[in-house]
Amino acid sequence: MQRAQRNSLRLLQWMMAASLALPIALFAIAATISYTSTRDIADREIERTLDVVHEHALKVFETIDRSLAELNEVVRGLPDDTIRAREPALHRRLKRLTDSLPQLKSAWIFDADGKALVNSLASPPPELSFADRNYFYAHIDQSIGTFIGTALTPRPPYQGARFFGVSRRRDSDDGSFIGVIQASVLPEYFDSFYARIGSDAGSFFAMGRSDGVLLAHFPRLDRDLRLDPTGPVGREIAARPEHGLITVAWPSDGIERRIGYRRVSEYPIYVSAGLETSAIRARWFATIGQHLVFGIPATALLFLLLALALRRTQHLQAEAAKRREAEEALKHSQRLEALGQLTGGVAHDFNNLLTVIRASVDLLNRPQLTEERRQRYITAIADAVARAAKLTSQLLAFARRQTLKPEVFDVGERMQALHDMLAPLLGPAIEIAMRLPAEPCLVRADAGQFETALINMATNARDAMQGKGRITFKVEPATTVPDTLAGASGSQIPGHHGFVSVTVSDTGIGIPAARLGRIFEPFFTTKQVGHGTGLGLSQVFGFARQSGGEVTVTSEVGHGSTFSLYLPRMAPDLLPQRQAPNTAPAVAGSGMSVLVVEDNIELANFAADGLTELGYSITLVDNATDALAELVVDADRFDVVFSDVVMPGMTGLDLAQVIRDRGIDVPIVLTTGYSQALSQDGVAGFDLVQKPYSIEELSRVLHRAARIRRVRDGAAE
Repeated sequence: MQRAQRNSLRLLQWMMAASLALPIALFAIAATISYTSTRDIADREIERTLDVVHEHALKVFETIDRSLAELNEVVRGLPDDTIRAREPALHRRLKRLTDSLPQLKSAWIFDADGKALVNSLASPPPELSFADRNYFYAHIDQSIGTFIGTALTPRPPYQGARFFGVSRRRDSDDGSFIGVIQASVLPEYFDSFYARIGSDAGSFFAMGRSDGVLLAHFPRLDRDLRLDPTGPVGREIAARPEHGLITVAWPSDGIERRIGYRRVSEYPIYVSAGLETSAIRARWFATIGQHLVFGIPATALLFLLLALALRRTQHLQAEAAKRREAEEALKHSQRLEALGQLTGGVAHDFNNLLTVIRASVDLLNRPQLTEERRQRYITAIADAVARAAKLTSQLLAFARRQTLKPEVFDVGERMQALHDMLAPLLGPAIEIAMRLPAEPCLVRADAGQFETALINMATNARDAMQGKGRITFKVEPATTVPDTLAGASGSQIPGHHGFVSVTVSDTGIGIPAARLGRIFEPFFTTKQVGHGTGLGLSQVFGFARQSGGEVTVTSEVGHGSTFSLYLPRMAPDLLPQRQAPNTAPAVAGSGMSVLVVEDNIELANFAADGLTELGYSITLVDNATDALAELVVDADRFDVVFSDVVMPGMTGLDLAQVIRDRGIDVPIVLTTGYSQALSQDGVAGFDLVQKPYSIEELSRVLHRAARIRRVRDGAAE
């Protein structure tokens, strides 16, 4: 219950964390996708704007180039004197040309010395030389086609805005240089165009020569700028000279921008368009903000609801904890009552047994005792000891602390074998019905404890029927199992798959519903005083639980009861092969050397005296450390080690493990009345003698262990 409550609180806490973590994760994913989408949209906008800018620049330069070609045709073959003579007419033509093209500031025709023959600004032109201008001297040595110069300031007496020259060479009929035709282009024309189309925040435009000299720029610059060919922009253009898209901090102002560039046809000119990355991020933030407007309140509301649910659950669980404390206090008083009942029952039964033993001992000490009476008293003592051992075994079985000796056996065969034993036990008025399966139903359990459990259930049924009625024993594979075994399909028992059900049904008086919850309690019985210990069903309960199974009961007053014992079912191929029984060895010691390890001096002396009378050679020590020292000195002088399990310091099981680990070749026999280690983990392959034991039983076990060693040593030779 408490685990379920902790799980529910943990689940709510995880849900609260998830109510924050999941929206944050989804928001992060959505933000990443949105940013990628926003950037892609911006790239497409840049590409579209770049198309417009490129188309505009191409038309401008094609128009200027075509106009220069027409002027060149007008003056082709005319000597300079003729051109000067016709200067007024040519001046008017050039003026009409510049007036019709807003991108032009002026148009010029120069002679071979750089003096203006005609221009669109003044008639006649002043006697000035322009041979030092780049748009002029670039054509002197060779024909380079259309030349686009850098930005220049007008030379006095001319005034006005800065310009850059677009010029072509004038050739004579023999191809020699005779002058230049030039058009002065206004950069502000491009700046104005860029300002009109660059309405979005963070818009950027530039136009420059292939050597990095900028001719136009938006936002406008108050200085000339030339891009470094080895810089990021220069390297990108060198890598992809036709067009590209880059993110770069622009050299003019250091602002990071997303910029697309493209070359204007065959001209040595590049145009570019772009957006500041901060503007792109601002678009993204605006999109994300719309999500947050709805997401944050929804997430906060969900978190608040879960917080309220958690607080309410904690409050309810706190109240439940208070109720549990009250219930625990009540259960504690009930446990004290049960403990008193248990203690009283154990004391009552053991005092009865001790009375028999004490009276028999007193009678044995009387003189002139006949052999028949002496034997009767000895038998009474032995019976009392056996009953005490059985009572102890039943107590340990209920507590699931007895040392089991599990083996694989067929429940059907074992039930069939019990039939002959049950008939005289239950009496002639009890009809026994056996319903056994045709297929083997193998289980892995302590066969002796299984038989005891069946006998206890059978005698309980007999008493419920007052010695007359019908008891039905049924064995079958379990199709359904109790809730306590619902998750046992993953049991750690090797070969386990499912369960076998053994049911014992009677036609007795039944059990009232109020008593069903207590029938497995130790010393709880509805029988008259002296007619039962109340440990029979407790043994069944403990055996079932320790074997990995369960026992349940259903009953209705007046219609009998049905007890169901569930044990782990094993695979058929795990059934061991039947072997012929071995002949029990003689109990005589025949000089066999035994190292006895026992911390209880009275019990040690009893075992030593009894074995000595049978012809054994005994070495007695009272702790495992001294026993190990004896073995280290000379292990070959001992035929077998007989050790108690429960001892201070190193236990008998620890001693046996050390002997095995060190490779000391001496058989080990353990003994105990109760050991939690053995009840949980088993005997680890060592022989075990349960207390109380007889000297004859101990002798047979010691002989068997020593004989196995001799056989193994003989085979090795």
